[in-house]
Parts: sequence; structure tokens; C-alpha cells
Amino acid sequence: MAKQDYYDLLGVSRSAKPDELKKAYRKLAMKYHPDKNAGDKESEKKFKEINEAYDILKDDQKRAAYDRMGHAAFEGGTGGGGGGFHAGGFDFAASGFGNIFDDMFSEFMGGGAQTRGAQTASLQGADLRYNMEISLEDAFKGLKKNIKISTNTTCDDCHGSGASEGSKAETCPTCHGQGKTRARQGFFTIERTCSHCHGMGKIIKNPCKTCAGSGRTRKEKTLSVTIPAGIEEGARIRLTGEGEAGLRGGSPGDLYIFLHIKSHKLFHRDGPNIYCQVPISMSTAALGGEIEVPAIDGHTARVKVPEGTQSGKQFRLKGKGMSIMRSSSRGDMYIETTVETPVNLTKRQKELLEEFAGLEKKSHSSPLSEGFFAKIKDLWG
Repeated sequence: MAKQDYYDLLGVSRSAKPDELKKAYRKLAMKYHPDKNAGDKESEKKFKEINEAYDILKDDQKRAAYDRMGHAAFEGGTGGGGGGFHAGGFDFAASGFGNIFDDMFSEFMGGGAQTRGAQTASLQGADLRYNMEISLEDAFKGLKKNIKISTNTTCDDCHGSGASEGSKAETCPTCHGQGKTRARQGFFTIERTCSHCHGMGKIIKNPCKTCAGSGRTRKEKTLSVTIPAGIEEGARIRLTGEGEAGLRGGSPGDLYIFLHIKSHKLFHRDGPNIYCQVPISMSTAALGGEIEVPAIDGHTARVKVPEGTQSGKQFRLKGKGMSIMRSSSRGDMYIETTVETPVNLTKRQKELLEEFAGLEKKSHSSPLSEGFFAKIKDLWG
């Protein structure tokens, strides 16, 4: 009986790329696997056929020969024909199916091809977090500040190796430096952390007495941190390599500084701009005048208040706001006026206000009030 075309068998086109082939093969291999179809001879036969097809097509040279000559290229055993079939049955190891299943299982378990990468990561030191609180003035000017952190640092006696003076770490004889061991169970390969070296890949016969073989000790260290001018609330500064030292000479982690800017008594910040509420007297609001207001840079600014200024009126002071990071520019400052009603009036002040109130009704000098009450009259009338 003629063999089925390998591409048709896997359900892919003749121009299929390696990853398409692999995906199609995995899907079919899981479907027809003997463990899922116990006693089903047809599934067993199909399983062998798709494995044979993939074994040929995954190899560039074999695939090229198959594309030119078809099945004839592998008849008579000249090209590895049969992709691992032997007289005594099917050889999973020779066919390459064992490696494919290793990959599949490793993806589920998080190992496999990443064994060395995982081993390296396990030696790397942890990242650290430090919360720093600064004032709004510090955020405006920028500053340098020393901080103290308690962390695991490289052992001075063994220089991070974990081994005592005159000795060194040796490759683990159990896992041969891989940090993991494998055991084949049926069609699967089970991967476990090496129990001898605990995943390190190396063993230390004579550990350093200071750090007990870990390569690091607990210390307090002082770091200088530069806060740039214009930095904003919640910003994060990364100090590379200033985290915990790695285990047995592994690379150190990083230190992340999270900034919080304290609330200010006078100013409210919104991005590069600053807002400030300033109370003004009733007479200044009515007659106009000048007021002096503080600025974030430590200086003062004079603001001209026109006659008839109302509460909520905003005045913009260009370039008087916050510094902008990586720029020589500054944001703006907005002054919002609040007209203050006088209290604790003297007898003379009350007399003058009463006189003013009488004149006010005749002069129509309060347009907002008059307009408001006119609307009410129209509504109720």
C-alpha cells in the first residue's frame, strides 16, 4: 500500500515553516499518543506515521531529498528511512520524539531549554525597594541625598565564591553543572532540581566560615542618590547593581527608589504648574491694588489686582512654576484670589459700611447680585 504524503499526513502545505511543522506535529502526537489510546492499533499506527513524517521534514537535508524524490529517497535504508523504525518496534529515542516530548513537558513545568537560564537566575541577587519622601522645594531644585540600606553584600573573605581561602567550588558530579537531573518515565522526561547541589550546579566542600558558603553577608551600606530637578510624584529611580548581592558570586539585583512628594502648605502642584490661593481684602478687591505672593524658588512676585476683582479670579505668572526635567524651562504659577469678608469691625467701620450699603443700592455697583435676584424674581413672578 502506497505511503501517504508526509505533508498531507501532518496537514500542512509544502511551504510550511519549521514552527508550523512542529505545531502540527505536536497536536497530532497528543491526539494519537498510545497512552491516550490504549489498545487502539489504528492510533498506534497513525502515531508512528506522523512521527516518521515529522522526523523527515524537520531535517532540512532530509526534507530537501523528500521534496525531490518523495518516499523513494529513503527506501532501502539509505537515508535513515523510516525515521527510527527498527525490526523490534519503534525507537522513540532514535526518532527524536523523545526530545520533542521533553520540550513539551518542559514548557508545562518551566524547565527544559531554560535550565541554564533558570540556574543563572537563581544565583542573581534580589531587587530592593526604598521609599523616599522629599519636599516640593526639593522636587523643584533637585538634590543629592545619602540613604542607608541593610542588605546582603558580597562576602569580603571569599569574595563571593562561598569557598574558604585556598579552595573553590567544584562542578556537581550528579548533574554535571546543570543544576537539574532528568529521569525518563515512559515517553516523558521528568526534570527535577538536583538534590546534591540544590540547583546550584556546583558544590563547595570547604565553605567560607564567614558566610557559611553563601558568598554574601548582611551589612548596612550608604548610597548617594541624585534626585533630578522637576521630578514628579511616584517617580521611580533605578540604581543598577545596588540590590542584594547574588548567591555565590551571582550578579547583584537592582535598587529601586520610589519617591513621594510631601503636601505643601501653600502650593498645589499639577504637572509643571503650581497653584496658590491668596486671600485679598474687600477693599483691595473693590478698589484694586498690588499684592505680594511667594514663589517656589524662594523669591516673591508682585501681582496687580484690578478694580472689582472677584473670588476665584486667576492670575497667571508665566515661568514661575516647577522645573521641567531635562529642560531649562519652567511651568507657570497660577494665583487664585479669595475675597475675604472682614470680621471684628469697629463701630466706625460698621457706620461706614452701613453708609456704603445705602449708596450701593442706588449705584448698582453689584451686578452679580442684582442679576441673580433678578433671575429669581422672573422665576417666581
